[in-house]
Amino acid sequence: MKGTIIYNETKERAVKLYNQLKNYLKEKCIDIVPKTEVESVDFAIVLGGDGTLLRASKLLLKKNGIDVFAINVGTLGFLTEIKECEFFKTFENYLNGNIRREKRRFVSLKINDREYEVLNEVVISKVKFSSKMIDVVIDGESGKVCSYRADGVIVATPTGSTAYSLSAGGPIVMPRIKAMVITPIAPHNLTSRAIVIDGNERLTLYLERDEEALVMIDGDIGERVKSKERIEIYYSDKNINLILPENRDYYSILREKLKWGDNLC
Repeated sequence: MKGTIIYNETKERAVKLYNQLKNYLKEKCIDIVPKTEVESVDFAIVLGGDGTLLRASKLLLKKNGIDVFAINVGTLGFLTEIKECEFFKTFENYLNGNIRREKRRFVSLKINDREYEVLNEVVISKVKFSSKMIDVVIDGESGKVCSYRADGVIVATPTGSTAYSLSAGGPIVMPRIKAMVITPIAPHNLTSRAIVIDGNERLTLYLERDEEALVMIDGDIGERVKSKERIEIYYSDKNINLILPENRDYYSILREKLKWGDNLC
């Protein structure tokens, strides 16, 4: 068996755990190869927070359907849901074939001839905080979806529904559902609300007025787009499989990480 470890080199805890896991896996006679050889591995271990996993995902998708142990060495850790103390038991279960996986799908983003893979969300936003609102038109294959006048628009996967989209008023969507969430950011009209659409829909977005916008991919700035440039978003055939720790499910993660359903007073 062969694996790779990707870790946040700026976090002391992550570096320490990386060295510990290398020795542990060596004792298990498992080959650990550099992340550049991810196509050849059976699994990957990611050490850090959700940001580390999002950055690593662009590399991990080179091995479609790869098993990923995402260990939280960050703060919230909604995606990196394995605690440090849980890894060894979880990995033993993995070796014994007693494990649960949760598929996380990617969407593809195409701007002209450039294509990106996205795990969380695509954000089209105004260039500067002080800039005027932008007008974003969203078309589906069956017709126009909506025209948003807002600070921006988020198109999120179910994985990204608990990130920026949620803080902007979007709904939580279970990861196993193939869907996309469209959430406006500070819309001009109060009637503009988030909508969940079929994941088989292919979306085309463009700026209606003569203006510029930023396109951000999983929290990183991708590029600027100008009026009438087409932005296409559609489901990819790429995915990763997050390994779930024992006695943990999606609802328990919502309750633990987001305090979902807790009384506020």
